[in-house]
Amino acid sequence: MKITSTSCICPVLVCLCFVQRCYGTTHHSSIKGTRNQTKHIEGETEVHHRPKRGWVWNQFFVLEEHMGPDPQYVGKLHSNSDKGDGSVKYILTGEGAGTIFIIDDTTGDIHSTKSLDREQKTHYVLHAQAIDRRTNKPLEPESEFIIKVQDINDNAPKFTDGPYIVTVPEMSDMGTSVLQVTATDADDPTYGNSARVVYSILQGQPYFSVDPKTGVIRTALHNMDREAREHYSVVIQAKDMAGQVGGLSGSTTVNITLTDVNDNPPRFPQKHYQLYVPESAQVGSAVGKIKANDADTGSNADMTYSIINGDGAGIFSISTDKETREGILSLRKPLNYEKKKSYTLNIEGANTHLDFRFSHLGPFKDATMLKIIVGDVDEPPLFSMPSYVMEVYENAKIGTVVGTVLAQDPDSANSLVRYFIDYSAEDDRFFNIDANTGTIKTTKVLDREETPWYNITVAASENDNPSLLSHVTVGIRVLDVNDNPPELAREYDIVVCENSKPGQVIHTISATDKDDFANGPRFNFFLDEHLSVNPNFTLKDNEDNTASILTRRRRFSRTIQDVYYLPIMISDGGIPSLSSSSTLTIKVCACERDGRVRTCHAEAFLSSAGLSTGALIAILLCVVILLAIVVLFITLRRSKKEPLIISEEDVRENVVTYDDEGGGEEDTEAFDITALRNPSAAEELKYRRDIRPEVKLTPRHQTLSTLESIDVQEFIKQRLAEADLDPSVPPYDSLQTYAYEGQRSEAGSISSLDSATTQSDQDYQYLGDWGPEFKKLAELYGEIESERTT
Repeated sequence: MKITSTSCICPVLVCLCFVQRCYGTTHHSSIKGTRNQTKHIEGETEVHHRPKRGWVWNQFFVLEEHMGPDPQYVGKLHSNSDKGDGSVKYILTGEGAGTIFIIDDTTGDIHSTKSLDREQKTHYVLHAQAIDRRTNKPLEPESEFIIKVQDINDNAPKFTDGPYIVTVPEMSDMGTSVLQVTATDADDPTYGNSARVVYSILQGQPYFSVDPKTGVIRTALHNMDREAREHYSVVIQAKDMAGQVGGLSGSTTVNITLTDVNDNPPRFPQKHYQLYVPESAQVGSAVGKIKANDADTGSNADMTYSIINGDGAGIFSISTDKETREGILSLRKPLNYEKKKSYTLNIEGANTHLDFRFSHLGPFKDATMLKIIVGDVDEPPLFSMPSYVMEVYENAKIGTVVGTVLAQDPDSANSLVRYFIDYSAEDDRFFNIDANTGTIKTTKVLDREETPWYNITVAASENDNPSLLSHVTVGIRVLDVNDNPPELAREYDIVVCENSKPGQVIHTISATDKDDFANGPRFNFFLDEHLSVNPNFTLKDNEDNTASILTRRRRFSRTIQDVYYLPIMISDGGIPSLSSSSTLTIKVCACERDGRVRTCHAEAFLSSAGLSTGALIAILLCVVILLAIVVLFITLRRSKKEPLIISEEDVRENVVTYDDEGGGEEDTEAFDITALRNPSAAEELKYRRDIRPEVKLTPRHQTLSTLESIDVQEFIKQRLAEADLDPSVPPYDSLQTYAYEGQRSEAGSISSLDSATTQSDQDYQYLGDWGPEFKKLAELYGEIESERTT
């Protein structure tokens, strides 16, 4: 098949078409003009011939953004089988076939019905086939070809990241790179100059320039000074078609800020300053400020101030405020107008961060002279010491002298001074002061254990000028006396094991004393001599302010006594010595062989046998239920039975139930069962069923031989007939119940109620081999054996 395109306008494409026509270049998607092959003849070798192909071309071109009224002609398909008689039908399939691209099925002409945009889709892949119009059979295999959308310059360059904000240091060299901007063009960069962009600067000259090819912005002047101008707005243009006339363009703004460098030294606005400071200024307080100006910003303007010389260098000091960059002048020593009335200081301010590239612009420091005038003021009284420390014993009498403070007027007038204690509203007043002499005395009895130290503030004022006050701190230490007896350091939980041995230490105790160390330890521990000797425990003083509790005998038993009390005495080492008594509580507990406490509770006797808490609760519950049943049974037995007939007038039908439980064949005292066991003997005993018969009981040994010959079934039937025919029975139905338990077992009773209560001669030593669960049981039986032997 031959494909012809009128879009081969470019000479290069025409040349390619000519070369492919001449050399018959084969393409995987080309359409064959003819197709020949030999049939396979039996017995002969199959022969293949190269099929004859027509002129091959697999690309069409169509211009984008076509705005004409008629469909745009794309190209023509032609098959070698087409003789021009209309017998060949051309079919077009693939991307856009039938919607964007249509084909004349007779001539093979292809047209584009829509305006195409290369930036949305660059090419379309379609398939062409020639078939016989009459038989609809393909004349050639299906061939694939491409329709490429040919670019036109319809997109202007764009700066996707603009506008830009960038900085560059001031005083930079000319040509310093600032920023590289990049514009993108959506047109085809491989076709023509539609996407070839060049850059130019529209605004920002003569300070900056831009490279037309790379878009790199550079400084265009030497030594651009931030202090002269800090911000610049540069407009960059990008134009396609290599900047030619008719090209499309786009622009962006680059905001450039010059950053600061340390190229300006600090400068004091004046060379001479004067400062007035009153002599009453407090030491350590700020008395003045001074500042040097620096045109730089940030860390480049940081500076430090120092006093380089002057007669006031030892009286004043200067520091730097990092926030305000001011020099703060402070007083190091007190001023005295009467001694010196003025001082001179030379102050220097210097940058802390230097840039040696600009050292030629220095030096980066400046100095000025400061004269300080001392002012005369009326000063408050001055205490002889900056603070006082005094001592007084606790429990001292009210009015005891603690100490004396002294203050004087520093002025030449030397006025009289008055003293008072500066109390706050909530303070307790334990002291007072003599207003004229400054003597401090107690107003209450002091307790060192409650408050060992007092801090009070004493104020002094001149009689002539009471508003001028000075203050001093007075610390009063309360000295200790031995007024507190020693006591146990804490509540002790002392335990003694049941298997303890004589002389065994079961606990160590210690004591404490609220008094000071001199009146406290050393402590002495001893038993009260006025009490009888304790047979169970004793006390040993360890002579290190502790004491040990020891046992006096072997083995303790919780079943006999589970708690013991041991009174003890403790004395301190003060003068005079004080003592106190305390009582120790000692619990008896079950312990392991290594001394570890297993339990101190009574339920340990059952727990040692391997019973859990739940099992113990269940056993106790069963015991309670059994006791309740026994009490109920006894109560019912003792209670008087109500008559079956409540009244003679009550002739209603009733069912009488007896709830008494018999005692078995061995019970001959509950009621007479002779009538049931010996019908012949009871034949003559006719009595009412609703009352207890008064019949003499027959002994058991007289009826045993008769019971073996009794037919109980016949006896019950006979009693039923008598009840039905008896005219003397009450006029209502009566239910009579008979039961026969039978003879006793030949095996005898297996109950333990009649077992002998004498001591068994069995050896229980094997219980100790059953494990820790039976350890307590083995110990109990071991004690029983030992007591029996004793």
